[in-house]
Amino acid sequence: MLSLAAAASSPASARSAIDDALAGMDDDRSAAAKGPDYLECVPYARQLSGIQIYGDAHTWWKQAKGRYATGRAPRIGAVMAMEPYAGSQLGHVATVSKVVDSRTILVSHANWSPIEGQRGRIEKNVAVLDVSPLNDWSEVRVWYAPIHNLGNTHWPVTGFIYNARPGTVQDGAFQTADAAAAPRERVKARKKGRRSDPIGDIIAGNY
Repeated sequence: MLSLAAAASSPASARSAIDDALAGMDDDRSAAAKGPDYLECVPYARQLSGIQIYGDAHTWWKQAKGRYATGRAPRIGAVMAMEPYAGSQLGHVATVSKVVDSRTILVSHANWSPIEGQRGRIEKNVAVLDVSPLNDWSEVRVWYAPIHNLGNTHWPVTGFIYNARPGTVQDGAFQTADAAAAPRERVKARKKGRRSDPIGDIIAGNY
């Protein structure tokens, strides 16, 4: 893990070092300089979602206005737009791959966790937990591979961008691929006397 004190000792490089440690440098310009295997979050989110927005991750929400539907509810295929925070000045974007429940989603994204000591790598179907007081997805914890668990930082989320025209998506309704099966699964869980533990299931690889 990057020592922020060490980064601060070199003011000229502090911003880029801290951003890189906190999943920054997520734009369309820096990938070429980092090698052919390095992938930023922006082009990967664009590839997965089909949402044709370019530029730094923190600009996606503003660019989406008037072009794409936006809202507070996670939906499969939507892009979660995260605000710059904790030293990261460029923000982050990730594509929703599954809605587990009202507090848990899986996302696929690039350049978040170091994988085998290297940044710019892809992570598929990793957990994101809504920790906002109102369950409005304004604050989340994100899976961090080096610790094999959710990170402790509460990352601010601006909202979700949907690959649809403005005004065509009803916000506030969660969309899950398993919506029809969910009631049956809850009944089975009650019969077995076990509690629902989505994060535990994710860690165990049950999703």
